[in-house]
Amino acid sequence: MGPDLDELRRLRHARDRMDREYAEPLDVPALARTALMSPAHFARRFRDVYDETPYSYLMTRRIERAAALLRRGDVSVTDACFAVGCSSLGSFSARFTQILGETPSAYRARDHAQMVPIPDCQAMVLTRPRRAPAKRAVSKKPADEPVLSVVP
Repeated sequence: MGPDLDELRRLRHARDRMDREYAEPLDVPALARTALMSPAHFARRFRDVYDETPYSYLMTRRIERAAALLRRGDVSVTDACFAVGCSSLGSFSARFTQILGETPSAYRARDHAQMVPIPDCQAMVLTRPRRAPAKRAVSKKPADEPVLSVVP
């Protein structure tokens, strides 16, 4: 049985909270309270509806925001890491590389000036990493292959 409209609204409310408060220390129990669900039920229903876990969604948003900071060029990788709510530079760098396909340092060093200025709301949609379709079976991918790609 699919989710009812009230459940979808509550899940969306929790997802919106992750979008707004990405730099805060959010965990599944706190997000489940936002959605008025138990932590296990929330995690299960979130994955069913959005095809990724709450943690994966939150980390993708954090990496997306960190990439925007690094594109400016005046923020160090460490500062970007902590500004988006990550507490481990190593985990941040590994997840950044997994999602965007290059290290945060390489991303920061790349010339982003050639990008045509567009409104922030459109930039967010156009540069948001797109998660590859979820496969339920475990596959053996090369470690250097990015999980997400940026839609041009």
